[in-house]
Amino acid sequence: MTAAETSAPEAAETRELVLDRLLDAPREKIWRCWTEVELMKQWFVPKPWTVPHAEIDLRPGGSSLVVMADPEGNEYPNSGVYLEVVPNEKLVFTDAFTKAWEPSEKPFFACTLTFADEGGKTRYVARARHWTVEDRKAHEAMGFHEGWGKCADQLEALAKTL
Repeated sequence: MTAAETSAPEAAETRELVLDRLLDAPREKIWRCWTEVELMKQWFVPKPWTVPHAEIDLRPGGSSLVVMADPEGNEYPNSGVYLEVVPNEKLVFTDAFTKAWEPSEKPFFACTLTFADEGGKTRYVARARHWTVEDRKAHEAMGFHEGWGKCADQLEALAKTL
């Protein structure tokens, strides 16, 4: 093994943040919450934030847009592209591209979501892989664990009502 081969996995780990939760809802319902706009708008940001607008073109190469709004009404649009879509199992997207594979001005991360059935519950794993260690640190400082954890709670609560 060369030095590059041994350091590559270590480098990837230093740029990754992971949320791993067992959600008390079937994965088909968790999937729906991630892939249906009206459902996504109900859980995607920690309350009291909101999602006033979202667009989903659920296919590899399809674009997404999620506009998050803080309690004061300031809006934060987030554009991206889906890289992989495996219904009820896996969803991969990135902000490195915007619609139609146009490179974004500042790529931040790629996210891999997996949904595994565990006896009617769902093992929900979100892996946020950042372009740089600095981006990972910034995402962590923004409250990745707390924010994504609250959103996972909201996701579970909504999925249980479907």
